[in-house]
Amino acid sequence: MFSFSSIKNYHSFLQENPDGCSIAVEYYLKKIDAARRLNAFLEVYDEEAKERAILLDQKRKSGASLGKLHGVVIALKDVISYKDQKLSAGSKILENFIAIYNATAVERLLAADAIIIGRNNCDEFAMGSTNENSAYGNVLNALDTTRVPGGSSGGSAVAVQAGLCMVSLGSDTGGSVRQPADFCGVIGLKPTYGRISRYGLIAYASSFDQIGIFGNTIPDVRLVLETIQGKDDFDSTAYPHNGLDINKIDEKKKLKIAYFKEAFEHQSLDPEIKKTLSGFVENLKSDGHSVEAVDFEYLDYIVPTYYVLTTAEASSNLSRFDGVKYGYREKSKNIELAEFYNRSRSKGFGKEVKRRILLGTFVLSAGYFDAYFTKAQQVRKILTDRTNLIFKDFDIILLPTSPTTAFRIGEKTDDPIAMYLADIYTVYANLTGIPAISLPLFRHTNGMPFGIQAMTNRFNELSLLHISELLIQQYKSYENPTL
Repeated sequence: MFSFSSIKNYHSFLQENPDGCSIAVEYYLKKIDAARRLNAFLEVYDEEAKERAILLDQKRKSGASLGKLHGVVIALKDVISYKDQKLSAGSKILENFIAIYNATAVERLLAADAIIIGRNNCDEFAMGSTNENSAYGNVLNALDTTRVPGGSSGGSAVAVQAGLCMVSLGSDTGGSVRQPADFCGVIGLKPTYGRISRYGLIAYASSFDQIGIFGNTIPDVRLVLETIQGKDDFDSTAYPHNGLDINKIDEKKKLKIAYFKEAFEHQSLDPEIKKTLSGFVENLKSDGHSVEAVDFEYLDYIVPTYYVLTTAEASSNLSRFDGVKYGYREKSKNIELAEFYNRSRSKGFGKEVKRRILLGTFVLSAGYFDAYFTKAQQVRKILTDRTNLIFKDFDIILLPTSPTTAFRIGEKTDDPIAMYLADIYTVYANLTGIPAISLPLFRHTNGMPFGIQAMTNRFNELSLLHISELLIQQYKSYENPTL
């Protein structure tokens, strides 16, 4: 019977099985069908996936050169454009919209012989931390269906968590890959801003958004990153060089690790998570690594700065969705254009999206622009400068990924401020543009997974992934006090 552990092992399986891609696709289609209750997929491309699997099997039999991701079964978050397929961003306002081109990341996946198996559910326009904001229903955490999977890329996280695909793509504007990865017990990577082209990614906040990767192993995540990263003529913010840079790391050299004292001592951090992460840090010290607490006095400014800037950008980006050319349209006749816009957007957008549009419009308005938006940009610059100084002395920064494990469905829906504060540890990487990864190392006594977040300097993803492997190996020698 087919099973998946890593892309490397899967490729060995394909060499021994002439119809291996078809076997894998049939396996995943059955698993997706059996897990429909999780609501991780909005659409499954069953016939298309079967046909592509047959073509790839034939290609392999012919002896032709194979792509890096030959036969790898991948799912896409419903904000990434896949030509001739629906693309709704989890919103009613884009219901039944058909993508007219492929995102650059998708083009590169297909060129590498990957198989796209479906479209994952997500919070509407990637705005949310629980996947409760989708117009198409909640996604359920496969480990405990009474709990949220995290958001906004909850469907993509659950697809990997539940074994419904090999890897998946999400998007990360303030933690929307790392936080659901943490809640679901999988690896979640947010690359440096600009590492992966945003062409074909529906924009939430353009100076923050980045396509991210979910997987079960570091080599799998690295292989996908190598495939889809690089310069792109369609995105001027994409990194202008192909290939991944790496700071030379001596295998025997001990790491210089920083962690924010204020983060580990913050009142929002679950006591059990705090104890476990503090113990892990001490274990790193015992192994000879240099681990220092760094004072970071800006921690409480991070969340408000993030929400001022992202909502401002969202209010601009989402102004294009007005019901005129595509998407949801108010059916009423003989009404003025302004009223048409009002009705279409009021009914087409969900509550959370409208809340953020209103907040963004407010901070950009005359009389408040300097007080809020300009000040937030100044704080962002201070954060970036401080981060650059830290990386002059350290190889890596460690932080919690989330203050808590996955919480109950509905637990925080009536308190948006509490929901926003849950992003306290993840939005930092988006504000400064650095790469960050969530590593699923631990298990809480409530039975849910949690991990640790690691960050390196900009465009040092290979260093980050290499160090992540070392941290995973270090965990094997660490006796988790919560187990």
